[in-house]
Amino acid sequence: MRLSRSLIPLLLVLSVGGCSTLKVNSDYDPEYDFSTFKTYRWARANERNPEDVLVKNPLIQRRLAQSLDKVMKEKGLKIVERGDADLVVVMHAGTKERVRVQQDTYAAPAPVYRGPYYRGWYDPFWGPYGGTTSVSYYTEGTLVIDLVSWKDKELVWRGTGSDTVKTYNDSEKQQKRYDEVVAKIMAGYPPN
Repeated sequence: MRLSRSLIPLLLVLSVGGCSTLKVNSDYDPEYDFSTFKTYRWARANERNPEDVLVKNPLIQRRLAQSLDKVMKEKGLKIVERGDADLVVVMHAGTKERVRVQQDTYAAPAPVYRGPYYRGWYDPFWGPYGGTTSVSYYTEGTLVIDLVSWKDKELVWRGTGSDTVKTYNDSEKQQKRYDEVVAKIMAGYPPN
Protein backbone atom coordinates (compact mmCIF):
# COMPACT_ATOMS: atom_id res chain seq x y z
CA MET A 1 0.00 0.00 0.00
CA ARG A 2 1.38 3.40 -0.97
CA LEU A 3 0.74 6.32 1.38
CA SER A 4 -0.32 9.66 0.04
CA ARG A 5 1.23 12.84 1.45
CA SER A 6 -2.06 13.75 3.14
CA LEU A 7 -1.89 10.56 5.23
CA ILE A 8 1.64 11.17 6.55
CA PRO A 9 0.39 13.25 9.53
CA LEU A 10 -2.02 10.39 10.25
CA LEU A 11 0.93 8.19 11.08
CA LEU A 12 2.76 10.89 12.97
CA VAL A 13 0.43 12.29 15.60
CA LEU A 14 1.77 10.93 18.86
CA SER A 15 2.64 7.50 17.50
CA VAL A 16 5.53 7.86 19.84
CA GLY A 17 8.37 5.48 20.53
CA GLY A 18 8.80 2.83 23.16
CA CYS A 19 11.49 4.53 25.26
CA SER A 20 9.21 7.40 25.99
CA THR A 21 10.22 10.95 26.61
CA LEU A 22 6.56 11.89 26.95
CA LYS A 23 6.15 15.26 28.64
CA VAL A 24 2.70 15.88 30.08
CA ASN A 25 1.23 18.96 31.66
CA SER A 26 -2.18 20.05 32.83
CA ASP A 27 -3.81 23.25 33.98
CA TYR A 28 -7.26 24.05 35.31
CA ASP A 29 -9.54 26.79 36.53
CA PRO A 30 -9.60 26.57 40.36
CA GLU A 31 -13.00 28.34 40.43
CA TYR A 32 -14.79 25.13 39.36
CA ASP A 33 -15.97 22.25 41.51
CA PHE A 34 -14.98 19.31 39.31
CA SER A 35 -17.06 16.87 41.37
CA THR A 36 -20.19 18.39 39.78
CA PHE A 37 -19.18 17.22 36.29
CA LYS A 38 -20.85 13.86 35.62
CA THR A 39 -21.37 13.76 31.84
CA TYR A 40 -19.44 14.73 28.71
CA ARG A 41 -19.80 14.80 24.96
CA TRP A 42 -17.41 15.21 22.06
CA ALA A 43 -17.15 18.55 20.29
CA ARG A 44 -19.26 18.68 17.15
CA ALA A 45 -17.80 19.44 13.72
CA ASN A 46 -18.82 23.12 13.88
CA GLU A 47 -17.05 23.46 17.26
CA ARG A 48 -13.68 22.24 15.93
CA ASN A 49 -10.93 23.83 13.89
CA PRO A 50 -11.16 22.34 10.37
CA GLU A 51 -7.37 22.75 9.96
CA ASP A 52 -6.52 20.59 12.99
CA VAL A 53 -4.45 17.47 12.26
CA LEU A 54 -7.03 15.22 13.94
CA VAL A 55 -9.91 16.64 11.89
CA LYS A 56 -7.93 15.84 8.76
CA ASN A 57 -7.14 12.31 10.03
CA PRO A 58 -10.32 10.67 11.33
CA LEU A 59 -8.71 7.26 11.94
CA ILE A 60 -6.34 8.64 14.56
CA GLN A 61 -9.11 10.84 15.93
CA ARG A 62 -11.31 7.76 16.49
CA ARG A 63 -8.48 5.80 18.12
CA LEU A 64 -7.68 8.65 20.49
CA ALA A 65 -11.39 9.07 21.24
CA GLN A 66 -11.60 5.38 22.20
CA SER A 67 -8.65 5.86 24.53
CA LEU A 68 -10.20 8.92 26.15
CA ASP A 69 -13.62 7.27 26.47
CA LYS A 70 -11.99 4.46 28.49
CA VAL A 71 -10.30 6.94 30.83
CA MET A 72 -13.42 9.07 31.28
CA LYS A 73 -15.45 5.97 32.15
CA GLU A 74 -12.83 4.96 34.73
CA LYS A 75 -13.12 8.45 36.23
CA GLY A 76 -16.89 8.05 36.59
CA LEU A 77 -17.96 10.30 33.70
CA LYS A 78 -20.69 9.16 31.33
CA ILE A 79 -20.78 10.01 27.63
CA VAL A 80 -23.94 11.69 26.35
CA GLU A 81 -24.83 11.25 22.68
CA ARG A 82 -27.78 13.65 22.60
CA GLY A 83 -28.74 16.65 24.66
CA ASP A 84 -26.59 18.70 26.97
CA ALA A 85 -23.57 17.42 28.86
CA ASP A 86 -21.59 18.95 31.70
CA LEU A 87 -18.34 18.94 29.70
CA VAL A 88 -17.44 19.17 26.03
CA VAL A 89 -14.21 17.41 25.01
CA VAL A 90 -12.11 19.01 22.29
CA MET A 91 -8.92 17.25 21.15
CA HIS A 92 -6.27 19.04 19.08
CA ALA A 93 -3.00 17.72 17.70
CA GLY A 94 -0.02 18.96 15.79
CA THR A 95 3.49 18.06 14.75
CA LYS A 96 6.68 20.07 14.57
CA GLU A 97 10.06 19.30 13.04
CA ARG A 98 12.91 19.54 15.55
CA VAL A 99 16.71 19.45 15.45
CA ARG A 100 18.91 17.92 18.13
CA VAL A 101 22.61 18.95 18.19
CA GLN A 102 24.94 17.12 20.53
CA GLN A 103 28.63 17.82 20.96
CA ASP A 104 30.90 15.33 22.64
CA THR A 105 34.42 16.24 23.73
CA TYR A 106 37.01 13.76 24.74
CA ALA A 107 39.75 14.13 27.31
CA ALA A 108 43.21 13.66 25.83
CA PRO A 109 45.10 10.70 27.17
CA ALA A 110 47.97 11.41 29.51
CA PRO A 111 51.26 11.67 27.58
CA VAL A 112 53.65 8.82 27.98
CA TYR A 113 57.24 9.70 28.86
CA ARG A 114 59.50 8.44 26.09
CA GLY A 115 62.75 10.22 26.74
CA PRO A 116 64.09 13.75 27.07
CA TYR A 117 63.22 14.84 23.50
CA TYR A 118 59.66 13.45 23.26
CA ARG A 119 57.06 16.19 23.34
CA GLY A 120 53.94 14.01 22.97
CA TRP A 121 51.48 14.15 20.11
CA TYR A 122 48.36 16.07 19.17
CA ASP A 123 45.12 14.58 17.89
CA PRO A 124 42.62 17.26 16.81
CA PHE A 125 39.66 15.08 17.80
CA TRP A 126 40.68 14.95 21.44
CA GLY A 127 40.76 17.53 24.17
CA PRO A 128 39.45 21.07 24.12
CA TYR A 129 40.38 21.52 20.47
CA GLY A 130 38.10 18.82 19.10
CA GLY A 131 35.31 16.37 19.66
CA THR A 132 32.40 15.18 17.64
CA THR A 133 29.18 16.90 16.80
CA SER A 134 26.09 14.95 15.82
CA VAL A 135 22.96 16.45 14.36
CA SER A 136 19.66 14.57 14.21
CA TYR A 137 16.26 15.57 12.96
CA TYR A 138 13.03 14.31 14.46
CA THR A 139 9.33 15.08 14.58
CA GLU A 140 7.65 16.02 17.84
CA GLY A 141 3.93 15.39 18.20
CA THR A 142 1.67 17.19 20.65
CA LEU A 143 -1.81 16.17 21.79
CA VAL A 144 -4.04 18.67 23.62
CA ILE A 145 -7.21 17.62 25.46
CA ASP A 146 -9.52 20.48 26.43
CA LEU A 147 -12.51 20.10 28.74
CA VAL A 148 -15.02 22.92 28.38
CA SER A 149 -17.90 23.65 30.75
CA TRP A 150 -20.96 23.50 28.48
CA LYS A 151 -23.03 25.60 30.87
CA ASP A 152 -20.51 28.47 31.05
CA LYS A 153 -18.84 27.93 27.65
CA GLU A 154 -15.43 28.22 29.34
CA LEU A 155 -12.31 26.08 29.30
CA VAL A 156 -12.02 24.47 32.75
CA TRP A 157 -9.20 21.93 32.24
CA ARG A 158 -6.43 21.37 29.67
CA GLY A 159 -3.99 18.49 29.42
CA THR A 160 -1.11 18.26 26.96
CA GLY A 161 1.37 15.58 25.99
CA SER A 162 4.41 15.92 23.71
CA ASP A 163 6.82 13.26 22.54
CA THR A 164 9.01 12.15 19.67
CA VAL A 165 6.95 10.62 16.88
CA LYS A 166 7.33 7.03 15.74
CA THR A 167 5.25 5.19 13.17
CA TYR A 168 3.78 1.75 13.81
CA ASN A 169 2.94 -0.99 11.33
CA ASP A 170 0.75 -2.74 13.88
CA SER A 171 -2.57 -1.07 14.73
CA GLU A 172 -2.78 -2.91 18.08
CA LYS A 173 0.58 -1.50 19.20
CA GLN A 174 -0.50 1.93 17.99
CA GLN A 175 -3.77 1.74 19.95
CA LYS A 176 -1.90 0.57 23.05
CA ARG A 177 0.43 3.58 22.76
CA TYR A 178 -2.52 5.96 22.36
CA ASP A 179 -4.08 4.42 25.49
CA GLU A 180 -0.83 5.07 27.43
CA VAL A 181 -0.48 8.65 26.19
CA VAL A 182 -4.10 9.60 26.93
CA ALA A 183 -3.98 7.95 30.37
CA LYS A 184 -0.84 9.91 31.29
CA ILE A 185 -2.34 13.18 30.08
CA MET A 186 -5.60 12.55 31.94
CA ALA A 187 -3.82 11.57 35.18
CA GLY A 188 -4.17 15.23 36.16
CA TYR A 189 -7.98 15.12 35.95
CA PRO A 190 -9.79 15.85 38.15
CA PRO A 191 -7.37 18.22 39.82
CA ASN A 192 -6.77 17.60 43.53
